[in-house]
Amino acid sequence: MGGPAVEHGYYRFTDVFFEWVKMIPNEEDKGPLRAIISHSALVDPGHPLRKPGAEGIELYIATFLSGESRPVFSSAQLEFIQQWLYAMGLTKGPIPLPGIDWLIRREEMASLSPELFNDAAHLKKTIKTIEKNNKRLKGAGSSLITARRLKFERVRELWAAKTGSWLAIDMEAWEYDHKLVTEFGWSRVTWRDGEAVEDNAHWIVKEYRDSKVNGTYVRDRKFWYDYGDSELVPKRELKDRVAALIHESAANGPLYLVFHDASQDVKYLQSSAIEAPLGNLSSVLPDTTPTEGMFQVDTAELFSALTGDSNFRALERVCTLLKVGQLEPRMNLDNLHNAGNDAHATILCLKSMASGDSIDTQREKRWPGQTSATENKTIFSPYEDDVDEDEPEDIMREAAEAYSAL
Repeated sequence: MGGPAVEHGYYRFTDVFFEWVKMIPNEEDKGPLRAIISHSALVDPGHPLRKPGAEGIELYIATFLSGESRPVFSSAQLEFIQQWLYAMGLTKGPIPLPGIDWLIRREEMASLSPELFNDAAHLKKTIKTIEKNNKRLKGAGSSLITARRLKFERVRELWAAKTGSWLAIDMEAWEYDHKLVTEFGWSRVTWRDGEAVEDNAHWIVKEYRDSKVNGTYVRDRKFWYDYGDSELVPKRELKDRVAALIHESAANGPLYLVFHDASQDVKYLQSSAIEAPLGNLSSVLPDTTPTEGMFQVDTAELFSALTGDSNFRALERVCTLLKVGQLEPRMNLDNLHNAGNDAHATILCLKSMASGDSIDTQREKRWPGQTSATENKTIFSPYEDDVDEDEPEDIMREAAEAYSAL
């Protein structure tokens, strides 16, 4: 299985850890290789693969179309180890690299995301968790959940690329007529020199400020924006303001439009009240990091993947279970149903999941010991998962039907 690597790609951690040493012809060279790829050596601050300033060694989590994941090294990392051992005089010559038959090409993966490790116990636990969850996935589980798991890892990979704009959008409509959009909120993350730059806003449609008030079926929180001052926008200007926001956000790379349960918000954006420029919006995320385009990301789907439950949860419940209030002290869940607050809560949920560990490691860290023994599903206590019996959109639809029947 040996021979020089003639292509760049990735190698499974287990192949590198257990099999690479076996193909080294010189017995004296095996010891240094075993030492440098041991769990304890890999997480040592002085390891040659650790990037300057990084808080750990960067490995990768590859996710395949089956939904299974594998920790992997890049071929460039193995080439660096080969050259470093020789340069340090620890091997008599450059040791053979794993062969082409071990190589995994990027196009064979559904997603690939980096992950930092600075503790040997964490590295070992992650590998065991992935192996356990791969066994659960074989011959079991929902194809819907598998698809969402793949999307979860793809979002992590795209977020880690730190390109383009991530724009969370939420709208509130009058509870008796969904065609009347009363509020528009947005919260955005862009990147400058690798650092996140955030901004947000809340617009109230001026003509509906006092005449179209919710409260019978859904809370009205239009005057309770927690992240700045709300702005009154005339109805005739709303389309242009939304179009300008989208064009501006898409000007410097890909635009990821982020929603929580996207179906209704996309309908609002496409309605005659807004007519947002969504001609190239795709719900299919790209295989590689794009330089342009517009893509839909749904935090309800991501949370479904993370917990292994095909049912969507309301934004308030997701915020509670992810504990996103720890990221934003100003968050007040009582003030959700304000479009600006909902948009900001949505971007916080996205950041929490997209910047976290790979899906199974992240789930176990968030809710230790609560994964089902037979599937990748989190078992919440009734206290934790006090799910609302009626979703806001169901209530709004019933209200509109009742109003039209009058």
